[in-house]
Amino acid sequence: MERYSCKVCGHIYDLAEGDPKSGIAPRTAFEDLPEDWVCPVCGAKKAKFQPVLPGGI
Repeated sequence: MERYSCKVCGHIYDLAEGDPKSGIAPRTAFEDLPEDWVCPVCGAKKAKFQPVLPGGI
C-alpha cells in the first residue's frame, strides 16, 4: 500500500483513496499527482510529503 505523510500537518495521502476533493481518483500514484497539487488539509506543496514506511503511521 502506497501512503505519503504531510510533514506539516500529518495528513496521509493514500493511493487506495486518492483525493476526491481535489479530483484525484483512487489508485493515483503519488508520483502522478500534478506538481501543483497541495495538501487538502493545510495547503502544503507536494514536496512537503514523505513516504510512510510499512508499519509506520
